[in-house]
Amino acid sequence: MFGLGPWEIALIFLVILLLFGAKRLPEIAQGLGKGIRDFKSAVKDTQKEFKSSMEEPDKNDSGSDSKKDD
Repeated sequence: MFGLGPWEIALIFLVILLLFGAKRLPEIAQGLGKGIRDFKSAVKDTQKEFKSSMEEPDKNDSGSDSKKDD
């Protein structure tokens, strides 16, 4: 994980704990989790929209080919 060993991760966690305090850490983690969840949801919705827009031209192309022949 980014070349960090267990001591570096523990040191980073300790610094965060000292900066924000034990009471604020759960709030920060909850906000971070909600942000990640919202981001994943937005990515999923965008992928669905992209896939559906890629399928629509195929349906429209078959209809437009018959109009070009006329």
